[in-house]
Amino acid sequence: MVLASFLFLFCIVPAITYKKEEFTEELLIKPLYAEQLYAHFQFTTKWHTDIKKDTFSHSRLFPRALGEILKEYSLLELHISLTSGLWRYEQWGYPVYDAAPGAEVWAWFQDGTESLDEKWKLLSNRLSGLFCASINFVDRSNSISPEFSFRPRGVVENVTINNSYVRYASLPRELVCTENLTPWKKLLPCDTRHGLASLLNSEYIHNTRYHSLGIHFRQTCSDSTCTIPALELQQTISLVYDYKILGTKDWSFRKLFGQGFYQKCALADRSDIFVDTISASSKYFELEQLPDEVITSFRGGYTSTFAKYTLKDNYLSLSTKKGNTEIVPLQIPPYIHANQYLIGYGQEKGGIVTKIYNNFWKHLDVILLQNIPWYVPIYLHTLKIVANGRDIQPFALRYIPGKQREKPYYLEVLLRLPPQSTTTISVDFDYIFLKWQEYPPDANHGFYIGSAIISAYLPLARNFTGLPQDGGTIRDSFNASRNGYLVQVRTESLVITLPTPDFSMPYNVICLACTVVALAFGPLHNITTRKLVLKPMKKLGLLDRLKKLLHKEKAEAKEK
Repeated sequence: MVLASFLFLFCIVPAITYKKEEFTEELLIKPLYAEQLYAHFQFTTKWHTDIKKDTFSHSRLFPRALGEILKEYSLLELHISLTSGLWRYEQWGYPVYDAAPGAEVWAWFQDGTESLDEKWKLLSNRLSGLFCASINFVDRSNSISPEFSFRPRGVVENVTINNSYVRYASLPRELVCTENLTPWKKLLPCDTRHGLASLLNSEYIHNTRYHSLGIHFRQTCSDSTCTIPALELQQTISLVYDYKILGTKDWSFRKLFGQGFYQKCALADRSDIFVDTISASSKYFELEQLPDEVITSFRGGYTSTFAKYTLKDNYLSLSTKKGNTEIVPLQIPPYIHANQYLIGYGQEKGGIVTKIYNNFWKHLDVILLQNIPWYVPIYLHTLKIVANGRDIQPFALRYIPGKQREKPYYLEVLLRLPPQSTTTISVDFDYIFLKWQEYPPDANHGFYIGSAIISAYLPLARNFTGLPQDGGTIRDSFNASRNGYLVQVRTESLVITLPTPDFSMPYNVICLACTVVALAFGPLHNITTRKLVLKPMKKLGLLDRLKKLLHKEKAEAKEK
């Protein structure tokens, strides 16, 4: 019997063939123009297979837990971000991946997928369990289908894109902690014991000014002819360190991550570290370790130099030389940045204002997307777009009114920004009353309105950190020749205070009612329900009365 089982396994195991898979890990370190340092981790898993045909039962590197979710819900793309902090575009430039504060999820479903709203809800529940986050609160009441702002980042079969198969939602109140980092790291082939993932120390990650976890899945091509499809999964972590928290402007691996690099991931085809050395000035800082290669990028007419280090099995810990720590301020602000704030006073009417700054010498076309919760009813006739004191008519406008407790307000505007201008987009809203069960436990904290998303196509790459879309890695995007670069800018999240009842009043009423019941009803109930029984008195004789009297006198004498 044992021999038969052995022969069965011997015959079956060779029949399981794994398709080609690749895994690369990269780290980009870039000193920002302000008092911060930017570190971006990117782990890319590429699997040469077709998502429509593969069952995700056998894979060597691709995480099966995530693959089964992608297959079950017929997904073409999936993008998730969990972010703590706000990216300061006007001071730091543009990141590799932009993310809004809190949780952000958007996905593309395959054409012909039925019951999208139901699958979207089930998908959010599965992702919530996988990443230990509150993504299960994503449903139809806070999700939209943008028409212009989001496009597939991977390969698509149809030239005409149907936006009814995309869903977008954000949870600006979501917090990011170690409970999210741990399941994120378990999706990596080497976990956190080897490779660049060993630098992901939760104590140092959550002590940063800005940190963001990302999961980005898309379809790509295996070759230049694009006859063989491939699946690409990118796991990213973006960190912004503050020199004041570090205590010095001289950085090293030990100061940033608590340790150096010890052992390479055996499953990684390439493990590289890129350090941006002169993107801020001609002499920003110097590294103590000599790089394996120096890469010069001429992207968009803007020159950057990167020191490349290829990870090997030996120990590696990068650090800068002391004494050369001059910080160069940002001389030219980014071409596009924006902010968002509330106007109005009282608890009856208010407004949302979004300001978009165009610092370029020519006009720029942008797309503004706002996903406004159903409890903030906006009025389209109050929409005003003003640039440098002049009204602007948008090229296109998409507006879908919300419905209380069922769907949010969707607003998408395409407009052209004049050169060197500040454009203000404002819309009015009303404060509404909610049901008492719809208030959170800390109702006085307020309710959140998600970030506005501004999409633009920049002609130059100044203050631009290359998007990893040319081949899927940072390395492949160097020296890219393009006419422009797509950037998306997220604004701040807003906190609005809705009319809130005095939740302490029910507590006071309950306490008062219980006190009245205890003091009034208790004695009455005791008197009316107690059964009174007469107890017969026992007649004492003369001798017994004398003994009792004598005992009483002795007791009084002892007390004196």
